[in-house]
Amino acid sequence: MVRQSAFEIGGVKVAPGARQTVELPVSQMPDHTPVTMPVHVVHGRRAGPVMFVSAAIHGDEVIGVEVVRRLLRASPVSRLAGTLLAVPLVNSFGFLNHSRYLPDRRDLNRCFPGHPSGSLAARLAHLFMTEVVARSDIGIDLHSAAIRRENLPQIRLTPGNARLEELGRAFGAPVMLQSKLREGSLRMAAEEQGVDVLLYEAGEGLRFDEYAARAGVSGILRVMNALKMIGAKGVPRAKGRPLASERSSWFRAPLGGLLRTYRTIGDLVEPGEVLGVVSDPFGDVETEVISDMAGIIIGRTNMPVVNEGDALFHIALTPSARVAEAVVDEMSAQREAAPLFDEDEII
Repeated sequence: MVRQSAFEIGGVKVAPGARQTVELPVSQMPDHTPVTMPVHVVHGRRAGPVMFVSAAIHGDEVIGVEVVRRLLRASPVSRLAGTLLAVPLVNSFGFLNHSRYLPDRRDLNRCFPGHPSGSLAARLAHLFMTEVVARSDIGIDLHSAAIRRENLPQIRLTPGNARLEELGRAFGAPVMLQSKLREGSLRMAAEEQGVDVLLYEAGEGLRFDEYAARAGVSGILRVMNALKMIGAKGVPRAKGRPLASERSSWFRAPLGGLLRTYRTIGDLVEPGEVLGVVSDPFGDVETEVISDMAGIIIGRTNMPVVNEGDALFHIALTPSARVAEAVVDEMSAQREAAPLFDEDEII
């Protein structure tokens, strides 16, 4: 057995076999209240990969914070080989303000790799890159839909990256979607430094979703098992394979009005199928929103009041009806499963 030396981050050394939360200084509030980025370090006794799990890069995407909380309490993590860097609140400014953005209205996920003397967003991005990403071999970044939208649990990965495709299958989310890198995103900046990042999308902004939380925790544990960071004991088995999709499309409101939805996330749709209807308040004018592709709905709006051009339904192309039906059947079974409570939450 290869033993590890101490793990150093933010000037703090964490001994092998120890866990410690390290507060990385970010800045100060206008009233001089200090702001930090907390990183919980789980440093195994045995050598292995360093993996970061990040959440709340967008401050209103709270489902990732809950996923990290549950992950740190999962029993397999206590028998870790390698090192886990769990960062539940990257953008604490947005989290406290129930906002996607930083106080200057910048989107942190368009500001990587950042700069030590740039804007607040650039400085925060630079801190995360230098202290967390630079010390890691692999990362999982947790996101949700924006407020008033909802996403089916899904993994997004870089096209042509065989390693990420393998880990995405290990994660076992219902859908695995190829997604191009975006300028200024954490994924692009990390991959330019040789650190591959899986992006998990699930749920809705400012909301908890039990299915999304369970799928997230289970998927991370399966990835850690695939990387030999943890054993199989206590790791939920993936039933079936994710539905792999190479393309997706948003279907938008043909006009402003009131939206009545006929389909929801996880539904399979066919070309010509009516997804919903937009009408004026009197019901005199009604326009159908019709799918022109065979696919699975992976995202949708929750707002009944829509403007012309608003994104309504996000559909991922399905390569095979048979595979898609199997994925949907398994997903339905998982949704109906009993919640996984922490031991101290069972009464």
